[in-house]
Amino acid sequence: MKRALPLCLTAALLTGCTQFPELDRTQSATLEAADYPALVPIEPLLARAAATTTDPVQTEGNLNSRLAGLRARANAMRGAVLSDAEKRRLESGRR
Repeated sequence: MKRALPLCLTAALLTGCTQFPELDRTQSATLEAADYPALVPIEPLLARAAATTTDPVQTEGNLNSRLAGLRARANAMRGAVLSDAEKRRLESGRR
């Protein structure tokens, strides 16, 4: 424990000696000279979103059928993994 503190302090101090990466010129000149993206009106996007509707009855039916399938899979996994013959065979090998 006495060696851990100086070791951690040394490691922390050594990380301060690393070379700092140059981040000043990460964008190319082409990117800096490029125009801003065009802004599009939001009304067509909102109209398209409003036109797509979901049927709550159909969605609920799909979810209920998926839920029933998942519950059936979960119940199948709750059963015994080994048969009685396999359990006896394992017990006889353990002795």
